[in-house]
Amino acid sequence: MSPAGASGIPRPTLRQTIPVWVRVAALSFGGPAGQIAVMHRILVEERRWISERRFLHGLGFCTLLPGPEAQQLATYIGWLMHGPAGGMVAGGLFVLPGLVVLMGLSWLYVLYGAVVWVEGLFFGLKAAVLAIVLHALWRLGGRALRGRADRIIAAAAFVAIFALAIPFPLVVVAAGILGLVLGRRPALAPILADAEGDEAGFLIGAATLPREQAGPAESLRIGALWLAIWLLPVAALLVLPGLPPVFGQVAVFFAKMALVTFGGAYAALAYVAQQAVEHYGWLRPWEMLDGLGLAETTPGPLIMVLQFVGFLAGYRAPGTLPPLLAGTLAGLLTTWVTFAPCFLWIFAGAPLIGRLRGSRLLAGALSAITAAVAGVILNLAVWFGLRTLFREVRTVPLGPLRLDLPVPGSLDPAALALTLLAILAVFRLNLGAVPTLALCAGAGMLLRLSGLA
Repeated sequence: MSPAGASGIPRPTLRQTIPVWVRVAALSFGGPAGQIAVMHRILVEERRWISERRFLHGLGFCTLLPGPEAQQLATYIGWLMHGPAGGMVAGGLFVLPGLVVLMGLSWLYVLYGAVVWVEGLFFGLKAAVLAIVLHALWRLGGRALRGRADRIIAAAAFVAIFALAIPFPLVVVAAGILGLVLGRRPALAPILADAEGDEAGFLIGAATLPREQAGPAESLRIGALWLAIWLLPVAALLVLPGLPPVFGQVAVFFAKMALVTFGGAYAALAYVAQQAVEHYGWLRPWEMLDGLGLAETTPGPLIMVLQFVGFLAGYRAPGTLPPLLAGTLAGLLTTWVTFAPCFLWIFAGAPLIGRLRGSRLLAGALSAITAAVAGVILNLAVWFGLRTLFREVRTVPLGPLRLDLPVPGSLDPAALALTLLAILAVFRLNLGAVPTLALCAGAGMLLRLSGLA
């Protein structure tokens, strides 16, 4: 450990942070809500590396960016602590466990997907993930929704997406504009600044760090470097001879997706499904939902589902390569072009956001955006819950509204029982994510093998 700073907390070296980031990544189940809650518990409550205000400020910044906000938040906090090297360690380790686990599940899917015990494993994991998401929402909502204005914004964001199908980027823009307005009116604004004591006792608190004062020229230099790192492999795949054409298709398609994936996996899923199924023919319609289910049960960002799509694309159009090798390479390529730009956005944009952190208008906008994201994550939980507990869900038009509602009589009793078991384990018994996942996976396999599910 380095000597203690003004906070009295010893500052860890970059090497000493690695086990902590591995722990964050390994426990980051349940989508953005669960991942952000895990980071908050470990980094804010346990380690006290970053204050509550700083954490929520970073979260608001990351929700403005395309790509997985949880992975970008880890990258941002790593950057605050140890610069670009810290950001690469935190962001890279956040992705690595999910990459490895999902690749293994992808192999299992194409080789043994129809085996009963494998189906039972996935059946139980889905119920556990739903409970973990609900618990994460409960914890995160209590911290992010600080007043009536925040709760109204969160509710409006939920209705806008769930019932009106308004695109996520528009919800973010509207919330940011509203936050700017509220920031100009102190009587109506949410709490935009904590008392000094609220940021005391943290490694990263109210003080502005030197790296946050970098000028625009430095941001442009770093941005150009990471732009090259991101796109040069894509360009190489387009010109190298002898490779299966699917590699170039995967590289270009998912590089474009990385620019527009606001709102995470669910927001991107409809477009990816349309293109991957109808245009490219990489996979079948129901396999998109299978892939999402696999991604839900692995640690790390849900957008990792794109790796599954890339894997199947390579597996089914391998050229002269063995199918499993082609699928693995295409999946890794998809992961690269999806996550490499996240480092570009953070390293180039974080100094600018850091310099504007004291702005009341920016604080108001980020506070409103954070509240809106809580509503968006609630929508994701409802979407996933409906498809976990019911065998059939339909979209029902009600005037201007479009509601996803379960078909009467389609409730899955086994899924309900497993979900209640998972909720009991998480909320009452305080079991962690991993024991709950293991418990429900085992129960799901028993139910399927016994014919009860």
